[in-house]
Amino acid sequence: MSETAVLAALAPEGGRQSAVGDVADTAVRIMLAAADAFAERGFHATTTRDIASRAGLSPAGVYVHFASKEVLLFELSRRGHERARDLLVAATAAAPTPTEALRAIVGGFSRWHAEHYGLGRIVQFEFRHLSAEHRDAVLGLRKEIDEVVADVLRDGVSTGEFEVADVPATALALLSMAIDVARWYAPDVRYTPEAIEAAYGDLAVRLVRAPSPR
Repeated sequence: MSETAVLAALAPEGGRQSAVGDVADTAVRIMLAAADAFAERGFHATTTRDIASRAGLSPAGVYVHFASKEVLLFELSRRGHERARDLLVAATAAAPTPTEALRAIVGGFSRWHAEHYGLGRIVQFEFRHLSAEHRDAVLGLRKEIDEVVADVLRDGVSTGEFEVADVPATALALLSMAIDVARWYAPDVRYTPEAIEAAYGDLAVRLVRAPSPR
């Protein structure tokens, strides 16, 4: 997993300071090392010593910035979810209609999970290893992401573009479809992230589009 890809996935474009907030450079190195180790070995099999070695530090050096590897997992998960939420909000705001908004957010979310599949697997599938407090915080962010999609669906129903019987369940299904990309995607598959974006965006619209009047 490249450093550039992780930084881009965790926060807006720019240098390290703007990319991950006001975080010391050493802490950024530790987060990058943790992301690499978790993606390669999984959370349970990764030790603090593994992370420290990848970051060029002693285990004590990791603890200066993060109390445990669980805290590191939480930071990666929190930042990844916040980044995804902000991307969806921005895409929605830029779209002229609910149809284009849904195409953009589901397509973009799917592409994010293809381009950052290693981090996506950490953020989405290592969730069970978080503490109860940290799980609740991440669940709160997931609810915000769900609500972005649900609001677009409601807008589409209001304008007559969509026909959706159960908005929350449909939002969950569309997001789950996008998230699953991280599970199966690899650089050598036949589909590029751009192709996935286009296909999943179009599929999302077809699934909820209201039938044309006869």
